[in-house]
Amino acid sequence: MRLHTKLMLGLSFLIMLMGGIFEFTYKNIMESNLKHEKGKNALAVAQSISNMPNIQEAFYTKDPASIIQPIAERIRKQVGAEFIVIGNRNEIRYSHPNPSRIGQKMVGGDNEAAFKGKSAISESTGTLGPSLRGKAPIFYRGKVIGVVSVGYLQTDIAEEVSKVQKRIFMTTIGILLGGLLISLLISLHIKKAIFGLEPEEIAWMYQEKHAILESIHEGIIAVDTKGLITVVNETAHKILHVPNDILLRGKRIDDVLENTRLLDVVKTGQAEYDREFMILGEVYLANRIPIFDKRGVVIGAVASLRNKNDLSYLLQELSHVKAYAEGLRAQTHEYSNRLYTLLGLIQLGSYKEAIDFISKEVDVAQGIIHFLMKEIPDPILAGFILGKVSLASELKIDFSIDRDSSFIDVPAEISRDSLVTIIGNLINNAFDAVRENGKEEKKVALFLTDLGKELIIEVEDNGNGIAKDEAKRIFQEGYTTKNKNTNAGIGLCLVQKEIHALGGTITFSTNEGEGTVFTVAIPKNGGI
Repeated sequence: MRLHTKLMLGLSFLIMLMGGIFEFTYKNIMESNLKHEKGKNALAVAQSISNMPNIQEAFYTKDPASIIQPIAERIRKQVGAEFIVIGNRNEIRYSHPNPSRIGQKMVGGDNEAAFKGKSAISESTGTLGPSLRGKAPIFYRGKVIGVVSVGYLQTDIAEEVSKVQKRIFMTTIGILLGGLLISLLISLHIKKAIFGLEPEEIAWMYQEKHAILESIHEGIIAVDTKGLITVVNETAHKILHVPNDILLRGKRIDDVLENTRLLDVVKTGQAEYDREFMILGEVYLANRIPIFDKRGVVIGAVASLRNKNDLSYLLQELSHVKAYAEGLRAQTHEYSNRLYTLLGLIQLGSYKEAIDFISKEVDVAQGIIHFLMKEIPDPILAGFILGKVSLASELKIDFSIDRDSSFIDVPAEISRDSLVTIIGNLINNAFDAVRENGKEEKKVALFLTDLGKELIIEVEDNGNGIAKDEAKRIFQEGYTTKNKNTNAGIGLCLVQKEIHALGGTITFSTNEGEGTVFTVAIPKNGGI
């Protein structure tokens, strides 16, 4: 059974039940109130008659009934009572709606309180049937000489209740029909509000949404128009350094994190992308997007937060891949040129020159490879540097590795990726510097040593150097002295971050127009 059908039936049953309870309760209340009102009226009439002097004095005449009966009947008709019976201490009637019963003994057995001087309301059965009675004693000179009984038949009261009950029933039917219509409208509204989904589907979608949010590496925070947090995932908890068992949902966003600009997005309805945002000393890239309902009204905003360092690492990996690709391309190009040279010598019949050329190339290549294998046994670092050698050859740059270099004692705890990032970016910057120096000689030198307690990396170039006004900004992200491109201004910033992460330092010395030397010192114990 679908949800809106269950709601309709449930609400209909509830309304019918409430209608039945209302009718039953109202009927009982009405009956009780009517009896109470009739009883009070009967008692008031009885007390009024008992205090009439001509009624009191009639008791001492020869024929009390001749005086009392007309008065009692006149009053009975005026007040609409079923009967007014007046009797003496012996319960002998002096008045009755049926004159033939005058002089007979009163029936009902409820005169005891009146004869004790007390007025009372009672229910009893008399000659006319069950009735509600008001009884009052008749005093004369301080003595009780008789009783006045004013009554309404129970059947008359029941008829009045029945008339009221019919109106109640019609009212209840109207309420039920209105309730059924309202329940139909409510069920249709709920169905529309939840897009016709069933509870099981909503539960599944909630679990799916929760799983998606927790699988995202970005921090997700959503707020409503009042700035109250409605959604926050586990990654956002980690970013905010708030344990998962502390509930953030329902709190004001400004109390949890300041200057999020989410409420500004709610007000303007304009999305913001890739905006830098500082959280607890770390830089994050924030995307803020407004949330719209079906009518296009902004009902909240959501922000995604990603640590900017993650993007830096991606750029770092891209830089590694690019460096490997450039090395392979350079090596391919270089060997292609050498093969063409060798082919030309053979075609010219210069076999001795061809053999000398091959010997020379083999000696150079073998010499570099042998040196790298001996002094830099780590295959990642050695292969990376060999790629830079090939690249330098293609770029016509004199790239030399100091023969006193030694990088054997490199602790396993020091990330090779970090070392590749540091060495690679420094060499790339040096290559770029010498290519722009306008000099015929373009020299770059690399020196590596593991002597002592630190790893030392030194890269020297004969470029144009660094101007004094630029020296303080070269490590700032995005700052560059080169022509702007997609990766400009990132290399030295990445180098500095990696060095600081390893507990090391970086310094440089430069002479404008002569060149620059970058020196990196990384402690082998990780800075401990």
